[in-house]
Amino acid sequence: MTIKNAFYAQSGGVTAVINASACGVIEAARKHSDKIGTVYAGKNGILGALREELIDTNEFSDETIAKLKHTPSGAFGSCRYKLKCIDEQREEYERLIEVFKAHNIGYFFYNGGGDSADTCLKVSQISETMGYPIQAIHVPKTVDNDLPITDCSPGFGSVAKYIAVSTKEASMDIASMCDTSTKVFILEVMGRHAGWIAAAGGLAANEEGDAPHIILFPEVPFDKAAFLAKVKESVEKYGYCSIVASEGAQLADGSLISGSEHVVDAFGHKQLGGVAPYLASIIKAEHGYKYHWALADYLQRAARHIASKTDVDHAYASGAAAVEFALEGDNAVMAAITRKDTKDYQWHITKADLSQVANVEKMMPTHYISDDGWGITDACREYLLPLIQGEDYPPYENGMPVYAKIEKRLIDKKLPHFEA
Repeated sequence: MTIKNAFYAQSGGVTAVINASACGVIEAARKHSDKIGTVYAGKNGILGALREELIDTNEFSDETIAKLKHTPSGAFGSCRYKLKCIDEQREEYERLIEVFKAHNIGYFFYNGGGDSADTCLKVSQISETMGYPIQAIHVPKTVDNDLPITDCSPGFGSVAKYIAVSTKEASMDIASMCDTSTKVFILEVMGRHAGWIAAAGGLAANEEGDAPHIILFPEVPFDKAAFLAKVKESVEKYGYCSIVASEGAQLADGSLISGSEHVVDAFGHKQLGGVAPYLASIIKAEHGYKYHWALADYLQRAARHIASKTDVDHAYASGAAAVEFALEGDNAVMAAITRKDTKDYQWHITKADLSQVANVEKMMPTHYISDDGWGITDACREYLLPLIQGEDYPPYENGMPVYAKIEKRLIDKKLPHFEA
């Protein structure tokens, strides 16, 4: 078997465990050094390939690579950059081939969400369309948990744990002060179209009356009058109202209640945010309640200190499996997590066809949302709970976590400059 080099890159919003996937890819490749030569990491995702900005991971010791498993963010840099189809932007694909040829790259591991799956699928088609042998394997990642086929998305379990814990702790705080002070707390969480992260807030509740009292899902159209009535009911019944609101919460016509739907990112997605202050303002105007709101934002996806061990294991195994799939000759597949039909939670990694993954979003099933639309069902709880199990604390020094710091030193370029 001819030894080929590999390209690995991170794409889209990073997570607390995406580097665990990087660790899995690199460590697995090192175990097969007789089949895979150098693993080059792309600086800032696919842009690293287009710009020939490659990092030789062989320069990092086994100890440094191992530290990636407990390090948040994207160690090699990420990007939001969507390849167009070959017919529209052939020069980009020709550039990829030039770079792959120049550095003897035959394996392409792309670590990201739905849009990254689309990029990976397009790269996989180079072999057939443009005659260059490349095996493209998608390593799943997304905090939104909206990738299809896979039982869950690496990155989600840790966000779910963070949101569940934060909801519980903040709600205990407001409960202790509500008699004479704040009566409403709103936590705004990520979730563009799917309410998985918001649903995780529901894990904070153990019995009737526990917070959160209201969860706003993108899948449930927002009814202002019903919402305000529910807030009042909760305050009168429990003394306070704790709310978890998805940033993607929307009206019946599909427009965002945050009012920022005309601003888009590099993928063409609407810029989200602003739900919590909006909700606070209408609650104040209608009921006069004192409120506080918080924006989980980057904190929820960067919180490696409280990562789910299950999630870390998922992320690492997905990266390692991607290498095994490539060596088995696979192309255009994703390393998917499959839940076994057992009483206790068990899982394994299987292959998913990328054509069934790219640009497909997995929404919250209807039976996971309570009949009144404000909470989660027992079925949802049963699905979510295993994903937040276990702690995998990073090492600490002087009271602070110790994380790997990867120097993004680039190898010498062999090709002319390319603007991307």
